[in-house]
Amino acid sequence: MCLIVFAWRPGHSLPLLVAANRDEFYARPARPLAAWSDAPGVYAGRDLQAGGSWLGVGPGNRFAALTNIRDPGQPVGLRSRGELVAGFLRGQDDVPGALARLAGRSGEYAGFNLLLGDGQHLGYLNAQQARPELLEPGVYGLSNAQLDTPWPKLIKAREGLRAQLDAADPHRMMALLADAQVASDGTLPETGVGLETERLLSSVFIASPHYGTRASTVLISDALGHRQLIERSFGPCGGHLGDVTLTLSPS
Repeated sequence: MCLIVFAWRPGHSLPLLVAANRDEFYARPARPLAAWSDAPGVYAGRDLQAGGSWLGVGPGNRFAALTNIRDPGQPVGLRSRGELVAGFLRGQDDVPGALARLAGRSGEYAGFNLLLGDGQHLGYLNAQQARPELLEPGVYGLSNAQLDTPWPKLIKAREGLRAQLDAADPHRMMALLADAQVASDGTLPETGVGLETERLLSSVFIASPHYGTRASTVLISDALGHRQLIERSFGPCGGHLGDVTLTLSPS
């Protein structure tokens, strides 16, 4: 994933709302959101190159999502970051335990941001800081830097989600992920990839011939453990490939 905005509201009738875009090279093979035959109760997209995932849910109200850290100078990781999502969804650790364990192994992976939820906690780990954090209630944004780093697309999408909190609607949440407006040059971050690439990556929804938003995902979880997932898949230049909608009962 390259952009995740989410609301964490324990005690609310809708405690977790997530809207996320996965940006990746179109040539990297992946399977859309579906049940995993080798992991009962896990529903996620699947990276067919390394076997992991970028966002999904699992038994016991588990949730996991991942973004990479944009740093051209970082070393290649020994392990695939997608296994962090898959491992938590398959496992039984609670969020504090999982984050503590993974913090000690963050150096095995290229830079990442990881969100983990278990219905009781929502936690965050930035690989470069390696300090697990249990999040307080609030509305957050996560792209390819630290949590809530004020990049233009993060601010726009986060405030778009904030405006929908009183009446969360999956179609409106999906619409905020489709914003392809490029940010003005004066607001762009400098992450070492050059101005042309900074422009390409500055929109909420990215489209180009070779790299862009591959999947837009909305998750709405209620206080009883019911979860609604919608994923929209895209190909080169933003071509719409199809939608998946799942309604999951408490497990």
